Amino acid sequence: MNFRFDLIWGYMPFFLAGTKLTIILSLSGIVFGTLLGLIICFGKMSKHRAIRIPFLCYIGFFRGTPLYVQILIVNFGVVPVLLHQSNGLLAGIAALSLNEAAYIAEVFRAGIESIDDGQTEAARSLGMTHVQAMRYIILPQAVRHVLPPMGNEFISLIKDSSLVSYIAAPELTYWAVNMGAQYSLVWEPYLTIALIYLILTLTMSYFVHLTERRMATK
Repeated sequence: MNFRFDLIWGYMPFFLAGTKLTIILSLSGIVFGTLLGLIICFGKMSKHRAIRIPFLCYIGFFRGTPLYVQILIVNFGVVPVLLHQSNGLLAGIAALSLNEAAYIAEVFRAGIESIDDGQTEAARSLGMTHVQAMRYIILPQAVRHVLPPMGNEFISLIKDSSLVSYIAAPELTYWAVNMGAQYSLVWEPYLTIALIYLILTLTMSYFVHLTERRMATK
């Protein structure tokens, strides 16, 4: 097999631009997904049934349907209704964030429920409100418990961002498909982006591991 390194080098500016957009998509999904996930987590844990049910439905929908289908719905349905035109980048960020929020909500819920109820009761006996107890006592401990599964979610998000290529967002996989179609190649474009995705996920794994070690020493 004659591996065409020259073609890879010629396409490298596109791969670098795609990598940059992949990072933007992933970081946006992580940030917005985490913030929304916390809200959904507290909503699902509410003692009021009327508040809890919509969040249960949200989690059920986004965990029970394929991410690819969600991306299509957001890109061809939701975004055009709101903006009166399609926007692949915005749709990709929105879909990844909405999907990630459902999984992060469950991760946080499990972490919060793993903390002994006696700590909440002790905080309340000291005069703290429920919100104060959650903020200063429960959440700091829960974060340590949820960091490993959260890290796995973030790594999965980097790989899942490749699905955004189907709505013409020019991220990494989009350019690999273009290169393969232009030169009728398989190995060169897909092995190249596989290596780039591997570097991104290993880098994320390193930072998650480093954060775990730092938190363990506190």
